[in-house]
Amino acid sequence: MAADLQLDWLRVFVAAVDGGSLAAAGPVVHRSPSAVTMQIRKLEAVVGRPLLLRGPRRTLEPTTAGLALLAHARRLLALHDEALAELHGPTLSGRLRIGVPDDYATPYLTPVLRAFGARHDQVEIVLDCLQSTQLIPRVQRGDTDLALVTRDRTGRGRLLFHEPLVWVGSARYPVWQQPVLPVAVYEHDSIARRHALTALTRAGRAHRIACDSAGIAGQRAAVDSGLAIAVFTRCSVPESLRVLDESDGLPPLQPLEVALIRSRASRGVKAVDAFVQSMVRTLAAAGG
Repeated sequence: MAADLQLDWLRVFVAAVDGGSLAAAGPVVHRSPSAVTMQIRKLEAVVGRPLLLRGPRRTLEPTTAGLALLAHARRLLALHDEALAELHGPTLSGRLRIGVPDDYATPYLTPVLRAFGARHDQVEIVLDCLQSTQLIPRVQRGDTDLALVTRDRTGRGRLLFHEPLVWVGSARYPVWQQPVLPVAVYEHDSIARRHALTALTRAGRAHRIACDSAGIAGQRAAVDSGLAIAVFTRCSVPESLRVLDESDGLPPLQPLEVALIRSRASRGVKAVDAFVQSMVRTLAAAGG
């Protein structure tokens, strides 16, 4: 008879995947490096296959078996935490400040707010809709409790899913056919900007920056007007814009890592704990 999957082992496994290393998992699950390694080995022994391998970026990545287990592990842990909260959790109240970029707000934060608000209607939620480059320092300073952001480095926060980036243009103004491609870009520190310009340079595609705007509204105005093409997250592409690909002469784009980050000041705050559980449970299977 096969041995059971222990919740402690699953927590370590999920923490290792999210952090990209066994070392990063230790502080999350409050285990020593040797204990983390031992629990991963025990889990692999039950599964009968390796679950984590060193990836091309020198971080641990799940194997095929690991990916299959990861989805189940997240659900099992979420259900366990939900059961404990329902059985033992007091009525929550207080004020919770959440950060999210505009393009993630509607597709990803809306279902989380719906689920959380239905169970914890005494918690006041303040939303900061800002770019990830602004939200990350706000969380680090403790001005924002929790934020859903585009990862700016490996190991930042808790990885939830990958969000594809796509090129978009106006069907009325096929400016992507021009010899020198006009491009609308985000602020200088934007990961999407970096991915877009790097992809064009590597593909040898001549281009110029035609518009620089930190907000998605500015990007859309540039595309709608025929001033430029732009890069959007797939979840934010309006029906009025055309998604462009290699058949239009555009190179493929590296997806974004979407992660959940939390301020140190919010550790142990029950309302924040509950929102984290709701967000992970709702979004762990999202994205591309």
